[in-house]
Amino acid sequence: MDTTIILIETSTELCSAALARNGEIISYRESTVPKAHASLTAVFIKDMLEESGMSMAECSAVCVSMGPGSYTGLRVGVSTAKGLCFGAGKPLLAVGTLDTLAWQAKTEGLVPEGCRHIIPMIDARRMEVYTAVFNQECRQTGETMPLVLDENSFAGVLEEGPVLFIGDGAEKASSVIRHPSAHFVQCCPKASSMLAPAMEEYKEKRFKDVAYFEPFYLKEFVATVSKKTVLGK
Repeated sequence: MDTTIILIETSTELCSAALARNGEIISYRESTVPKAHASLTAVFIKDMLEESGMSMAECSAVCVSMGPGSYTGLRVGVSTAKGLCFGAGKPLLAVGTLDTLAWQAKTEGLVPEGCRHIIPMIDARRMEVYTAVFNQECRQTGETMPLVLDENSFAGVLEEGPVLFIGDGAEKASSVIRHPSAHFVQCCPKASSMLAPAMEEYKEKRFKDVAYFEPFYLKEFVATVSKKTVLGK
């Protein structure tokens, strides 16, 4: 029986969606239009299904990026995924954003020779990133954490040999981490790179509760108030 999974990645400024059948990406959409995730995500999915001559009833599951990442972006992705699952009675899967970036490095041939560690980074405020350490098999070996970068960040793993820093926080890291073993790839996570971990989640039946699942924000959302409002202008 065919396994068809809808993949949704909205955790950063790149909004993307993919349709996978039996371990192969058969359709893909992405956009970097600012703040357009809410208007584009469902449209992408509709277009991909039509392009492939499929309906939601023929899909096996929906997989969404669960974070960390943009609060608003994650809410859009999870809300869309939940709506699809509720409406079609399909199971919900979730993959960590850092896992997606690690797999992106591997599947796109971005890992330098001899590299033992892949360190995905999601950009946060100022010099902070959300990050974790993964091995060359894309298995997480350290906790996911918010980290304020400086010249000594990841000094221990860098002494072991080549390290790949990947994500939309990589360029920020390159401005302070100058170790010769450090390699940097500035990019956003893509829905197509969720395929391998999503297939594993599906095979192991690690489904999420559609009613109660929430994204992994890592930090609480903090609303900011306009200076004009504060000053009464």
